[in-house]
Amino acid sequence: MANNDTFPEPQRLSQRLCQQSLRAAGWNVAPFPAVDSAIIVGGPHTSNWDGVLGLIGKTAIGLDAHLMIKDNLFKGPLGWLLRRCGAIPIDRSRSAGMVEQTVEQFAKHDQLYIVVTPEGTRSRAPKWKTGFYHIAYQAGVPIVVALADYQNKCIVFPDVLTPSGDLEKDLQHLHRCFASVTPKHPEKLSAPVKALWEQRQSERNE
Repeated sequence: MANNDTFPEPQRLSQRLCQQSLRAAGWNVAPFPAVDSAIIVGGPHTSNWDGVLGLIGKTAIGLDAHLMIKDNLFKGPLGWLLRRCGAIPIDRSRSAGMVEQTVEQFAKHDQLYIVVTPEGTRSRAPKWKTGFYHIAYQAGVPIVVALADYQNKCIVFPDVLTPSGDLEKDLQHLHRCFASVTPKHPEKLSAPVKALWEQRQSERNE
């Protein structure tokens, strides 16, 4: 794949700096899909660099995306930094859990993008966490797939999935999406994605 520059015109210094950093490293970010609100599932998560790329990438394209993080981490100077990075605190004292509180956030905003990493860990997760799916389904927002392809050095958004209510069917579709790119450490892929990725590699080598 040719690494054509598709960055938008920067509106802020931070956006310009992130674009320059990605260009210097040979990376690009595809245009974000035209949706007003969404759950963004990012991956495959096999390295600490994935998070760094995600933060730089979203700033480079001017995407105001947020993370839901436990409120106890917002105390002191770290709280200021987390808010600057787009984090939204989850109140652990409430009976409503993360899914319910995130759905509430979507109800309060005309435009909102929440980023999640469904694999939950960067090393061989046996299965995905599914809270993101229930949030999207209950909030009535699509799921945007965001992938870091280390082979082609590009962050791409290959699919926008409207949750059907059939969790297993939709998860299988998302697993296939994640298996369509090359992560930094393929051996650390989550189990359902690794099986598909290895099958894809085998078919390519035949």
